[in-house]
Amino acid sequence: MRYALNSTEIVVGLDLGSTKVTAVVGEVDADCIRILGAGTVPCRGLRKGVVSNIEYTVRAIREAVDAAENMAGVQISTVYAGVAGSHVRSHVSDGVCAIAGREVTRADLERVLEGARAIPVDADRMLLHALAREYVVDNQDGIRDPVGMSGVRLQARVNLVTAAASCVQNVIRCVERCELEVAEVVLQPLAAADAVLSEDEKEIGVAVLDIGGGTSDLVLYADGGIAHVSVIPAGGNNITADLAAGLRTPMGEAERLKCNQGCALGRMIGEDEEVEVPGVRGHGSRRVARRLLGDIIEPRVEEIFAEARRRIEELGLLEQMASGCVLTGGAALMEGMVECAEEVLGMPVRLGMPEGIDGMVQLVQAPRFAAAVGLVRYGAQALSDAALRERDRGAPAPAVLRDAPRESARGRGLIDWLRAAF
Repeated sequence: MRYALNSTEIVVGLDLGSTKVTAVVGEVDADCIRILGAGTVPCRGLRKGVVSNIEYTVRAIREAVDAAENMAGVQISTVYAGVAGSHVRSHVSDGVCAIAGREVTRADLERVLEGARAIPVDADRMLLHALAREYVVDNQDGIRDPVGMSGVRLQARVNLVTAAASCVQNVIRCVERCELEVAEVVLQPLAAADAVLSEDEKEIGVAVLDIGGGTSDLVLYADGGIAHVSVIPAGGNNITADLAAGLRTPMGEAERLKCNQGCALGRMIGEDEEVEVPGVRGHGSRRVARRLLGDIIEPRVEEIFAEARRRIEELGLLEQMASGCVLTGGAALMEGMVECAEEVLGMPVRLGMPEGIDGMVQLVQAPRFAAAVGLVRYGAQALSDAALRERDRGAPAPAVLRDAPRESARGRGLIDWLRAAF
């Protein structure tokens, strides 16, 4: 992918997960994104994607950003922050505007999206994204990019993503306490999907299931556009809790067993395999059959995949997922996840690794980095779009992100609105 940039930009993605905070630094020019550094630290300040302890979250953000700064050798002042959680909602809206027989411009795209956004939203919620699924010029539908086409009427079918305003505000507040500025708040599953999918997969139809610690996020693409976004309120932490209860072991040890010895399909485990399970305080360790871990993990994993399939079927999109499903998130690497997903979803499944990047790629070549890399890609595209708009107006391209954060209705305008509301 090429970007409409005249100079090198530094873009930072900040992934705020239920179990970890990750910062990824990328250097963006007209040709590609080069990964310069990354930092990831455990975090106990978020629950199911929502800030539950500001101090813990601030500390984790500061440590992750410091680690990324030291590795990249740059000073970070602005980030693209991810937001997720069961408070996220998605629904479809239509926007229409007149173009009076002339060519469609990017300004017309903004106008038709503004029309789609003009719907009542509850006072405690806010609009995060207006995602165009397709455009219609007069009676010609299925158009991905209508810029340059001629017609009388431009219509857009748009997916509107909303979130709880207080949850987004708490994320911004935590970032700003670290003396950082938020360029834009971005839905994390959208960023993760963008990092791992090809354009062909989006066109043919594909599902992305981002299995995080607190929630599992489902994103569906059909005919090249986003067809659905939703959140399943279960994730890797639920598996850990099941293991802790079933094996009578501390949560920390249950997490270690899940990561090192866990398997999502019990039949993939040998009959003679055993693992050592530490006891709760006052009780010694004991050896148990590894198959027991699979018997505990498998029902929870099947529950997550079954719920994802149910939602896809309810939308009538199961047959359109011709490319299958892509798994991302930290829990996706557990043994047997791909095989279990293929059985329950009834479609091909693969692991999603960040793509379309250069530089220190080995730092982020894992499903758990998909969201952070996707946030960098989102920021790069946002800067490129801003540069194109400035050029259309005959003005110079925007300054480097570190020096002058981008002003936009979706980014700085959103944050200004939150400050005024709270």
